Amino acid sequence: MIESIIAWVMALLAFIAAVYAVEAKDLLSSAISVGIASLVVSILFLMLHAPDVAITEASIGAGLTMAIFVYSIGRTERWEK
Repeated sequence: MIESIIAWVMALLAFIAAVYAVEAKDLLSSAISVGIASLVVSILFLMLHAPDVAITEASIGAGLTMAIFVYSIGRTERWEK
């Protein structure tokens, strides 16, 4: 029962982070929001007893992809005009 409630809250948090990533005007905020959504999804994978998928999502999705986004944003203008 409690795992189901936690899973729904995590899914809602991932959805909110994803919507914010699309709607944010600041590119860095969007990149961080994508990383948060990816990290929450990796926790959901762990709750679904898929630790290999969770580790992959956390390392590639939340770690490497966010690092590439932040590096790319650092080399461009940060604010939308």
